[in-house]
Amino acid sequence: MSDTKPQPALPDRLSGDSRSPHHVAEVFEHEIGILLNSKERFDVEEYCISEGWVKVPSKKALDRRGQPLMMKIKGTVEAFYR
Repeated sequence: MSDTKPQPALPDRLSGDSRSPHHVAEVFEHEIGILLNSKERFDVEEYCISEGWVKVPSKKALDRRGQPLMMKIKGTVEAFYR
């Protein structure tokens, strides 16, 4: 007998930052993938499917709290469970 929980539906907007109001902890119990313009991205910190953007951390720039600055990239966004 398998006691696996069903995967929750992926929200329209999701953030990996636990301080964000768009963070859903149940989704992160499973491995998710993000496609941006039909190419898989592995560095996405936040996404919004309806508005068509993802946020990825910049390479070197930091904000005043020491967190990496986020760059918004626009395109067709798809989220899926692996």
